[in-house]
Amino acid sequence: MINFMKRNLLVFFKDKASVFFSLLSVFIIIGMYALFLGDVWTSSMTEIVGARNIMDCWIVAGLIAVTSVTTTMGAFGTMVEDKSKKIIKDIRSSPMPRVSIAGGYILSAFIIGVIMCVVALVLCQLYLLSGGGALFGGMQLLKIFGIILLSTFSNTALVLFFVSFFQSNNAFSIASTIIGTVIGFMTGIYIPIGQLPAAVQTVIKVFPPSHSALLLRQVIMEDAIKTGFAGAPADAVASFKELMGVTFKIGGTTVTPMISILILVLAGILFLGLSMLSLSRKKR
Repeated sequence: MINFMKRNLLVFFKDKASVFFSLLSVFIIIGMYALFLGDVWTSSMTEIVGARNIMDCWIVAGLIAVTSVTTTMGAFGTMVEDKSKKIIKDIRSSPMPRVSIAGGYILSAFIIGVIMCVVALVLCQLYLLSGGGALFGGMQLLKIFGIILLSTFSNTALVLFFVSFFQSNNAFSIASTIIGTVIGFMTGIYIPIGQLPAAVQTVIKVFPPSHSALLLRQVIMEDAIKTGFAGAPADAVASFKELMGVTFKIGGTTVTPMISILILVLAGILFLGLSMLSLSRKKR
């Protein structure tokens, strides 16, 4: 399984186009935000100290959450290509158990997802510094890395479940484009979650990747919000956090970080089990 995982990693990183396009959404969103979206969102926040820094932190957290989905999706392109070129038949005819084959695809996608999220984190840190933001602290970085590991585990399992149904590169490419667009809305990057209709908000709040963005925003935006809302009423801070997706409320109850972690863990275990079952079964 380890050798097969290494093979998948080599295939992915040798394809420079795959590596570039897996991070393309990061460049596009940062570019859009730096050029005009940031000014649009902060224009109504003139009374808040460091409003631009708050929104910079907000977009950065969302970007890392999105990256953990899009990069694992790109990593599974190797599996789809193996299917479309019938290479999978040769792999399955080897002595390697089917569970090990599935495990090789999963581990390589997880590792790629973590690596690319760390790259995105570095790029986002540089972006924050260019705008006058601060370096992440040691404890902050540890929390962010822990969330990246958990998010990538959950998203790898979730993405694999859907990818396991694709047999051709064309179908996979179309699905990747659609998912890459939808995930931006589902994690509240393009439009703050609090501005969406109540029914849409409910769907987002039970969608596992949105909890990755939630946890990242709570860590990355913590200091910026404290500075920007120093002396502000607690209700004003709570309303802002709910509007921007820094906190979730379901049925009037605030979702705690532990609940978000539990959702990610359970979603990962559930979809990993379903995916392993699908990939390891024999074709009739």
